[in-house]
Amino acid sequence: MSDTLPVLYRDADVLVVDKPAGVAVHQAPGAGRTLESALEGLRFGLATAPVPAHRLDRDTTGCLVLGRHPAALRRLNGLFADGAVEKVYWAVVEGEVAVAEGRVALALREVVRGGLRSVVADRRGKAAATRWRVLGRGDGRSWLELVPETGRMHQLRVHCVALGHPVVADPLYGRPGYPGERLHLHARAVRFALGPDRIVAATAPIPRQMKPALASCGFEEPPSETISAL
Repeated sequence: MSDTLPVLYRDADVLVVDKPAGVAVHQAPGAGRTLESALEGLRFGLATAPVPAHRLDRDTTGCLVLGRHPAALRRLNGLFADGAVEKVYWAVVEGEVAVAEGRVALALREVVRGGLRSVVADRRGKAAATRWRVLGRGDGRSWLELVPETGRMHQLRVHCVALGHPVVADPLYGRPGYPGERLHLHARAVRFALGPDRIVAATAPIPRQMKPALASCGFEEPPSETISAL
């Protein structure tokens, strides 16, 4: 990863950046590469680096929201905690999903096995819900739009498994993809209000690693859209 990240949105309080695959948002044992060095380059004149207001999995790409100073970060944390941030993800999943749309409501519980954190479906866990719809199908796969109503760890990946269609190249909950494929989960867009007349909205371009699978499912890239790096 370079020491800069593409900025999708910027104002005095908030940044939205395009996170690449293979980079962890926060430091953790075994996390590998993190955003820490890149955040230093996103001060844009402020005394401190911005801080992520939420998490994306290491191999999930796309929109990541950052608070540029402590007051903004507190405001953002409150919006995420209250479910007031609309997040739209795109995923390519294994198999052709027969039903056009639906909703998964499945409680999730974090577990640690062999030092590895993961999530299992458990009615005693925390409530989690995801709305989904099929945007395309092809080559034995489906292109889904996923809108999480809650923000649990690995929620979208486990809810796709509950549908019977794991995300492509998900070695933890599904199976590895073709050689060179990474997890096909992309934080496509984010939108929220910082005030009555102040809307923050951003859309992340499609990463190269997902483009072939999306194309096989019928996605046609607009001529003006820029493809992000891996």
